[in-house]
Formats: sequence, C-alpha cells, structure tokens
Amino acid sequence: MTNPQDDQDTQAPHPTPEAPPPGCPAHAARLYGPDFRRRPTETYQRIRHDSGQVAPVLLEGDIDAWFVLGYRETRQVLSDVDTFGRDPRRWNGWDSVPPDWPLMPWVAYSPMMPFTEGEEHRQRATAASEALATVDPFVLRGHCERFADQLIDKFAVSGKADLVYDYIYSVPTLAAAELFGLADDEAGLEALAGGLTVSFLSNEEAIAGKQQVAAYVAELVKAKREAPGPDLTSQFILNTPDLAEEQQTADLMVLMAAALPLTSYWIGNTLRLMLTDERFAMTLSGNRRSIGEAMNEVLWADSPLQNLIGRYATRDTALGGRRIRTGDLVVLGLAAANADPLLWPDTPVGHGGNHSHVSFSGGDYGCPVGGPETARIIAETAIEVLLDRVPDLTLAVAPEELKWVDSFWYRCLESLPVTFSPTAVTAG
Repeated sequence: MTNPQDDQDTQAPHPTPEAPPPGCPAHAARLYGPDFRRRPTETYQRIRHDSGQVAPVLLEGDIDAWFVLGYRETRQVLSDVDTFGRDPRRWNGWDSVPPDWPLMPWVAYSPMMPFTEGEEHRQRATAASEALATVDPFVLRGHCERFADQLIDKFAVSGKADLVYDYIYSVPTLAAAELFGLADDEAGLEALAGGLTVSFLSNEEAIAGKQQVAAYVAELVKAKREAPGPDLTSQFILNTPDLAEEQQTADLMVLMAAALPLTSYWIGNTLRLMLTDERFAMTLSGNRRSIGEAMNEVLWADSPLQNLIGRYATRDTALGGRRIRTGDLVVLGLAAANADPLLWPDTPVGHGGNHSHVSFSGGDYGCPVGGPETARIIAETAIEVLLDRVPDLTLAVAPEELKWVDSFWYRCLESLPVTFSPTAVTAG
C-alpha cells in the first residue's frame, strides 16, 4: 500500500465550470482507441488542459463516466468511502452497457473483495494481508533468482531474446506458482497467466479470459480446502473460514491479478526505461542508476496500473468543481494523478525517493498490506539477475517502434526485443 502524502503538499486547482452530463460526445474525450493506446500521457494532458482535474470521458463503446486526473482529487476519492462507494450495482449507467462490453470482467459485480464495503471489506482485506505476511522475503528472493537463471539459460547463448515472451511474464508466473501452491504444470501455468492477461485487454477476448481464470482458481481452492499446504492459497482459506468457495475463489483471483500481470508489467516498463533513457543506460561503463530508482521512476511516470474502475457516487456531491450525481461512475486516473503538474511544479527535480504515488491505489481499497512489497521483490530480483547475467542488453529496435498492449487498465509492451553478447549457461 502506498504511503499517503499530506494534502498540504499540493495546491487545490481553481474550480472549473460544471460540465454537461457525462456522455455528451461534444465534451467527452475517449479513453480507448489506437491514439489513446499509443500516447496515453498526451491524452491525459489534453483532457486536463481542456476539462480540468475531473472531466467527462467516454470508455470503450462510448460508455460515459467521470475521469479523475488530479492527485488531490484522487486522494479525496480514495479516502472518502462513504461518498464514493465500491459496489458497482450502484452505477446508474448499466442500461447502456452491452453484455459483451470488454471492460465487463472486472467491473460487473461478483463476490470479490474489492466490491465489498464496510466491515465485510475490512475483514476480507485483513485476511489477505495476514496471508501475505506469511511470505518469507528471503525465501521468495531465492526462488526468483533460481527461476530467473533457469529462464536466462534458455536464451543466453543466442545473443538475442524477446524479453516479454522469454522472461518478463515467466518470472512472476513461476513465483506465483510457488506462492499460491499451484501445480507444477507448465501448460496450466501458461493458461492461468494468459487468461489473466487477456481478461484486462480491451477486446472481445476479455470475458473468456476471466472465465478461464475463474475455472482454474476454483479448482485450486477446492483442492486446498481438502488438503492445505504451506502456501498463500491455503493460508487465505484458513483465514476466511466463513467465506464460501465462490468468495475465496474471487478474492484469490484478485491477488493473482496483482502477482502476475501487474508485476510483469512493472518489470517490462522498468527494463524499457533502462534501455531507452540515458539516465538509466545499462552499460558496462558504470554510473548506472540503481534498479530501485528506475522502478520507482516507472511507478510515477509510466505506471503499469494506469486506470481504475471505479467508484460510484452514493449521493450527489462535488469533486474538482464538477457536480457528481448519485450513481455516477468515477474512474480513477492513477497515471494521470501521478503526473499532476500541481504536484510537480518543478519537473526537473525528479521523483527521487518519493513513494507517495498512487500506482498501487490507496486508502481502504489499496493493495493489501504486503502486496506491493511482494511484487517489488519479484520484479527487482528479476531485473537484477538479468543485468548481472547479460549486462550489455541493447534494444533491438528503435524506441518508437515498440508497441503497447491495447488495455484501458494497464500500460505494458507487446514485445521487448533485445540483443547482447552471448553468454554461457549457469553451472548445474
């Protein structure tokens, strides 16, 4: 969970005129399509310039919503759970949403922890945090080092690789298998990782991907209820004896979604930064900025988790000078909030050791305690081992040729081709 930054560090923006109701095409920017996928940062800047810190937008299929771009306003929504509820059944826009809406898998109500409220949410979030607290960071790091070496051995002698396919997804997948007690089944693990990834895409495959994951995790929960083991899944089940299998399955899917796609994208975006930004140039000449600094820079400037749906107004209210009506959908632009110029009036200062970003959300619905740290161990270890083994990584294409996955939720590369001096495999 992120460390909140006091609001006095930012200045409140001047109120903007009340916008027409969301959904008016003449006033709402579209948060989908090729241009948004290629240049999300520019899209956020344009929306902020044209409409302020809270703006009407159109989601995939021209579904209307309010988009929160301001850091201060984002913190306000994250902290005010009484005004901005989490249960999607409150949404007043369901009548306009088609059943095959690509964003449906993680927006439609289901018995998962993020959609609960009040005491029920606190109890289930606490159970998740207590399960994560059983993870030994030193043991996890050792596992990740071994997984990383095994994967690098497969391409080290060739002098080239596509890190997305050969490494970036695989290290977190193998780590998740260890953490959650998944069967040592390569095809099954690939299906799980693939299903989770697809479920967050902005296309017709998203719903099927979520269903595939649900079936896999349901079988895992059933097996661990019958025969618990020394893993996160078993510990969470033991922590939640009053939850039905369906609820336990839903909550574990949420934890896995953070452990797999999100951690993979953190690795990929950090490696891209280090390969394309001279401040983090990966060369043998030394003076390379620390991996931790690059990882933190990514969370601020190229957040793997870009946007969150959502919050639903429990009453008529005001936010950033806008009138929000009961039942309106509020989308949190985490990446946009991190780049709020009111937060960074002097951009050359950089992000340094500042960890008050909202890339892991925040408040009662932020990542469970221990989640970000677990992801950091996996990502940092994967990057460290890769740079130790192949220190002269070079991007095999021009930076502008890199392509991004079509996802409203995440910022991640389709591929990351590299070349390097061939190296020998590790002994044993």
